[in-house]
Amino acid sequence: MQESHDFISFLTEHLQQFFQYTAFANLTPGHLVMIVIGLALIFLAIVKEYEPMLLIPIGFGILVGNIPFFPGLKIGIFESGSVMNYLYSGLIHGIYPSLIFLGIGAMTDFSALISNPKLILIGVAAQIGIFAAYAAALFFGFTPVESGAIGIIGAADGPTSIFLASKLAPELLGAIAISAYAYMALVPLIQPPVMRLLTTKKERLIRMKPPRQVSKQEKILFPIVGLLLTTFLVPASLPLLGMLFFGNLLKESTVTKRLADTVKGPLIDIVTILIGLTLGACTQATTFFSLKSLGILAIGAAAFIIATIGGVMFVKIINLFLRKENKMNPLIGNAGVSAVPNSARVSQLIGLEYDKTNHLLMHAMGPNVAGLIGSAIAAGLMLSFLF
Repeated sequence: MQESHDFISFLTEHLQQFFQYTAFANLTPGHLVMIVIGLALIFLAIVKEYEPMLLIPIGFGILVGNIPFFPGLKIGIFESGSVMNYLYSGLIHGIYPSLIFLGIGAMTDFSALISNPKLILIGVAAQIGIFAAYAAALFFGFTPVESGAIGIIGAADGPTSIFLASKLAPELLGAIAISAYAYMALVPLIQPPVMRLLTTKKERLIRMKPPRQVSKQEKILFPIVGLLLTTFLVPASLPLLGMLFFGNLLKESTVTKRLADTVKGPLIDIVTILIGLTLGACTQATTFFSLKSLGILAIGAAAFIIATIGGVMFVKIINLFLRKENKMNPLIGNAGVSAVPNSARVSQLIGLEYDKTNHLLMHAMGPNVAGLIGSAIAAGLMLSFLF
């Protein structure tokens, strides 16, 4: 009888010990909320096809990061020595964002910008979203350093947001990056209503002159000159712009096609997987779910709308000083945010709604890549003043 009692006690004790190591014993309401958010992102990616290359890795990463576990097992993304922690170092040290910029450079054609340099101004104007977010964050009680990291969300540029947040406010990295990538994915939903509201039918029908043919020499010189001009002014943006222009030179030189193909193909795909998975995983409910995170998401949404308004309105204003044959279609103003090439595609789609023969994509790519460069410069300025 005693032996039977001892066996039951032994079994009960070990079952209790086993249970405390299961996810059920460590589950909180916050974990459930984050799991639902992860499932929602996966749903949007698969069913609605909203940026599946981004949202599926991020959504699945949120699931991975919010499986509750007993602390000390070295499996969590914030636990030193864990596999996920090693992968996370690529985020926290800015490695992944730089490699993403390398791939973007190898995929980008700067011809539209080279042929019509005044399009740079649209990209500059759209950066108002960054400074609007910075001011809003300060107003709501974030520190200047935190506000600087939050501000870059206004550019809707995920890699740049990660790079700056990892330097200025690592504790807010998850919320800032998730916000930036979420608004990048939702460009087709957020921007069109703003664009329609701010433009007249007559403005939407403006046909822009075809861009001039850009020579091979110009394409080769652009990344070299661009690197020297931008990084001499703002050296802090070198990790991003250096890689962007290097990737573009690999493409435009035509003598390093194998390298360019590797960078814009397998390399950027691998980095996208790692950046999405680790970014999602760092949204553990115990660290991510807070009023600060919700505030960052709200500020990011407002800043992105302001950036879109800034780009569209700038085109309308500059048109007042241009001859009729040189006027620009305000629908390309939204592309000043650096969500490459999503916002340029939106310009094209909205333009085709009103004129099936008016193709704006090439024109919109000018301010789009200018916005990409502008957001990296803005990040460098923030880093210079606040780090």
